[in-house]
Amino acid sequence: MKRLLSALLAAGLLFGPVAVATAQQDGGQGPVENDAAETEAAATGEDPAAEVAEEGHAETPHYPLKRPEEMSWTFAGPFGHWDLGQLQRGLKVYQEACAVCHSMNLVSMRSLADLGYSEEQVQTFAAQFQVQDGPNDSGEMFERPGTPSDRFPAPFPNPEAAAAANNGAAPPDFSLLAKARAVERGFPTFVFDIFTQYQEAGVDYIHALLTGYDEEAPAGLEIQPGTYYNPYFIAGPALAMPPPISDDQVEYTDGAPQTVDQYSRDVAAFMMWAAEPHLVERKATGFVVMIFLVIFAVMMFLVKRRVWANTPH
Repeated sequence: MKRLLSALLAAGLLFGPVAVATAQQDGGQGPVENDAAETEAAATGEDPAAEVAEEGHAETPHYPLKRPEEMSWTFAGPFGHWDLGQLQRGLKVYQEACAVCHSMNLVSMRSLADLGYSEEQVQTFAAQFQVQDGPNDSGEMFERPGTPSDRFPAPFPNPEAAAAANNGAAPPDFSLLAKARAVERGFPTFVFDIFTQYQEAGVDYIHALLTGYDEEAPAGLEIQPGTYYNPYFIAGPALAMPPPISDDQVEYTDGAPQTVDQYSRDVAAFMMWAAEPHLVERKATGFVVMIFLVIFAVMMFLVKRRVWANTPH
């Protein structure tokens, strides 16, 4: 009997404060008031829980609202390779649709020789730009035609000017964007990525972002003025960049489709090359190294057995 009384007393001490705190959180409503509220809600057909959710207590959304689709790329996997035709088309899309806002400050124009262009073509490409140089003997800056050793010229002289021309948001540099922007892949997907050598999250995200402007915002989602809804945007429901490209905007001479989807694939692949131009060479070197390590491990195992064969254990 004493044990029972002790247990009841301990339960009262434990759950008593919890009940008081719950009553205080409910605004001091007693059982009669709660029953009355439930009766009124049943009569009107309203759900109190729904009203609480509408007042801003709903779960915070996670961005992006939609995950990018995993695309097929020629440079994917351990035996990936560059599609030079696609990279040349991507350069064309960048020139005609992206270069007016986005820079590539870390990419030299002489590296375009890796895309299949001759030395004369690279020189002609570089010479179409006016590059600021100096100072000269008089201490003044001057402009000259670009050379292959120059980097891609930026559309704005500094980030402040870029932000002023784009409603306060400076467009990001394209040099490393394909490696820097990607949607995180949760568990257990990232575990399998170790074996599949999946490294294309950045280009998948770029393609999805460029093709996601046509989707309509869900009902009840507030889009700020001057922004554009895109469910694939990694930082919110909308972004300040308007749709940068449309069908038939860039003319292809190799017969490739002139659609937003194809433009997005090509410019994303070009940005991947700009971010890691030695990707194919790195994969080839890594494959040779792995073969060497396997053969070396087998040889060391056989040598060990040979050396210790006559030694008692």
